[in-house]
Amino acid sequence: MDEWSEAVDVIGEAADRLWEAARSGKPCPPVRGMLPDLTAETGYAVQEVNTRRALAEGRRLVGRKIGLTSQAVQRQLGVDRPDFGMLFADMAHLDGLPIPAGIFLQPRAEAEVALVLKEGLEGGPFTVADVIRATDFVLPAIEIADSRIEGWDITIVDTIADNAAGGAFVLGDTPMSLTGLDLGLAGMTMKRRGQEVSTGAGASCMGNPLNAVVWLANALAATDFPLTAGDIVLTGALGPIVEVEPGDVFEACIDGVGSVRAVFE
Repeated sequence: MDEWSEAVDVIGEAADRLWEAARSGKPCPPVRGMLPDLTAETGYAVQEVNTRRALAEGRRLVGRKIGLTSQAVQRQLGVDRPDFGMLFADMAHLDGLPIPAGIFLQPRAEAEVALVLKEGLEGGPFTVADVIRATDFVLPAIEIADSRIEGWDITIVDTIADNAAGGAFVLGDTPMSLTGLDLGLAGMTMKRRGQEVSTGAGASCMGNPLNAVVWLANALAATDFPLTAGDIVLTGALGPIVEVEPGDVFEACIDGVGSVRAVFE
């Protein structure tokens, strides 16, 4: 077997490990020890195997999530750029309605700004003006990050391979226009059971959530999965992420964007 075939086999085996962890509900060991090349590109190769597997099973791709938009988290993992994962329709939950906590392995909640596109972003390179022009409206969002890797024992390669720790998301239901809205100045407060647990602002997300979308659009332009009209983009956490327990109720409020609730049963 040549080196290329061996690399393909190892990527497939890493994807299988993560797929089985999600299927069984049992976290798995990190995949970095399985991979010969510990680069972001290798992580995305693993992620793509499971993306194509999900699509083949009939799941519908509805957008992307951006992670590692905080410089503090980037320093923690020794990286200098964000990452991204796929959003599927079955990951979406309704504002304020119960979400079964048992469907997750190790859930954590974070408050974000979500953009919904009216135009695709294919080709590039892109500017902030391109992103603004392509955006239909914005919504407040709570992302439920969920690592398939035991104890969140992750490096950048692990988390990219694991669909950027994508678990689920809840969108607010009142769309807001970008007109007159400075997302970089938008303050965020998230409460759990009425107690404040996370605060931040749009500036914590690469200076402005729009900057994160520019990065994403450029990163996806050369792949088989560029951003298309109707896509949802979760732009990245505006403050610290918080562990989720059954019975938790999270409410995130983002200035000028609105509020959203994630209720776990």
